[in-house]
Amino acid sequence: MDLGSLLNIGASLLKDKVGADESNIGDALGSILSNKEGGLDLSNIISAVGNGDLGSVVSSWIGGGENAPIDADGIKNLLGSDKINEFAAKLGIDADTAADALKDVLPSVVDKATPEGDSILDQLGGVDGLMDIAKKLF
Repeated sequence: MDLGSLLNIGASLLKDKVGADESNIGDALGSILSNKEGGLDLSNIISAVGNGDLGSVVSSWIGGGENAPIDADGIKNLLGSDKINEFAAKLGIDADTAADALKDVLPSVVDKATPEGDSILDQLGGVDGLMDIAKKLF
């Protein structure tokens, strides 16, 4: 699924939570989830796979099966305060409201970005491959 479709899904899910126009929400989501090439940037999310409880939560979003829930603090840890603040500022809401809204939406967006479930893990060498990528990022 392309980034635009993913942002539209996220914007639709966030619309009632943040009380903003879907196009504004899509732009705000794009600012925290897209890379310089205009694709989905899963690097922060993937790097969390080796991070204890947060890693198992994120793995559930990427792998097949049901998505594990995450709380607002987990979203802050996953994306970082800079990205949360940027998202919040673009929508004119506070960072806590932004993190609370994203906790309900981000698992769905990542799940939709990886429709083949475990195949993305397979393509990256499984969880061990994801761990190698995460180590290279830091």
